Amino acid sequence: MKASKYNSFIFVNLIILFNSFNSYYLAQTKQNSIIKLFCLQSVKEEMMQEEMVYSKEIANETCDCYIEEFMQTASHQDAKTKCKLETKENLNHNRKI
Repeated sequence: MKASKYNSFIFVNLIILFNSFNSYYLAQTKQNSIIKLFCLQSVKEEMMQEEMVYSKEIANETCDCYIEEFMQTASHQDAKTKCKLETKENLNHNRKI
């Protein structure tokens, strides 16, 4: 009887722990998708201001870079600057080929 109660207790705690992790990662995913939506819109506007042809592929790469850098540095401006430079370098490199 005691073993059964102990096993039930462990099982319930594992379920609670699993749900906590699941909720955390779901919240992270939602946060990242919201950030990415704003980023994509910002990249689109900047490309249009510079009279560039908008490319979803370029925008997605830039925003993926931004999210990754922002998570590492926690600095919006540093992440934005680094990813814009990387995107410009990639565009210039592809034009030369």
